Amino acid sequence: MRHTWRWFGPKDRVSIDDMLQAGVQGVVTALHHVPTGTVWSPEEIARRQAELAVMADGAPSGLKWEVVESLPVSEAIKTQTGDWRAHVANWITSMRHLKDAGVEVICYNFMPVLDWTRTDLAWRRPNGARCMRFDFTDFAAFDIHILQRRGAAEDFPQEIREEAARRFAAMDDARREELAGNVVFGLPGAAEHFSLDDVRALLESYAPVTDAVLRRHFHDFLEQVVPVAQEIGVRLCCHPDDPPFGLLGLPRVMSTEADYAERMAAVDLPANGITLCSGSLGARPDNDLPGMMERLGDRVHFLHLRNVRRDSDAIRGSFFEDEHLGGQTDMVALVAAVLREEAKRRAAGRADATIPMRPDHGQDILDDIGRGGQPGYPAIGRLKGLAELRGVELALSHGARP
Repeated sequence: MRHTWRWFGPKDRVSIDDMLQAGVQGVVTALHHVPTGTVWSPEEIARRQAELAVMADGAPSGLKWEVVESLPVSEAIKTQTGDWRAHVANWITSMRHLKDAGVEVICYNFMPVLDWTRTDLAWRRPNGARCMRFDFTDFAAFDIHILQRRGAAEDFPQEIREEAARRFAAMDDARREELAGNVVFGLPGAAEHFSLDDVRALLESYAPVTDAVLRRHFHDFLEQVVPVAQEIGVRLCCHPDDPPFGLLGLPRVMSTEADYAERMAAVDLPANGITLCSGSLGARPDNDLPGMMERLGDRVHFLHLRNVRRDSDAIRGSFFEDEHLGGQTDMVALVAAVLREEAKRRAAGRADATIPMRPDHGQDILDDIGRGGQPGYPAIGRLKGLAELRGVELALSHGARP
């Protein structure tokens, strides 16, 4: 595996120096400041490459931008409204510019409205560490009583509705505001300025978009972008829904192995690939992560390795982000499956035999607490996760390579 690290640009509290000292081999980043739907220019791409190429003292870092996460797909593309055709054309142009700059792996997602959803961004663990958590009942309290989405109550079981009402009644104004802010934080690039009215308007725009409609729109998008990616040598890899089940009445089309198989078959070219995120997919008990790697591995272009612990075996339920080796996904078995896939690729002479991986998320520990970094992306918590994953990889591959 190629050990990479997500970096949010010069404003990231985790620096280039921090990444180097963690033993990172490559960088995963994006142009978060460029408005969705517009072109990523060669100049902006080059500026980001220059920013990550130097340490704080001006010395060369030796790091390169190896994976894009994410080149955003606009809501207009997903709903096929407004300037969606121009947005697709701009997405293709951005892809060409990235390839020209030497970036060949592009992670993206097709999640409506929210890139991810959590109810707690710094949930305290018994040892004092902090992590992100999705509490299904708290989310119901948000949806029904704070957002007051039309039809929200009918989307939850009776016992969840009743407990959500009790929790909402017990919340003070500060907790209600915090809960709403935590959920809205998952809006791409919008955590600081999106209001609940904005969220309601976005949800209304999806009223005619069923699961079947979103699948069709996704396939339309793939039919336009994948052949170009195949032609120019770019590997596209779609990230799963996070969490991988329905929320806010929105459609979900990337939550299970069957979803991935259907999307890959829609445009059956090697460039049409997968970001295998063990954390997102692991929030569903029916997702077999080592098995998915075995069966879909030839299309896995990017790996997010993290672990979650579910409160129950319900398809829709609560979970928190556990230590990388501590959740309910068998991370050792998953890494073993990755190494077997890489061995197959080397034997076949594939240029992409080594799959880029990043330690996804991490718990805030030690000096992470109070640093004020991006939720889920601490320095020390991810360093710990990377060290654990690197140890598993080394132990499994010991003596296996010439």
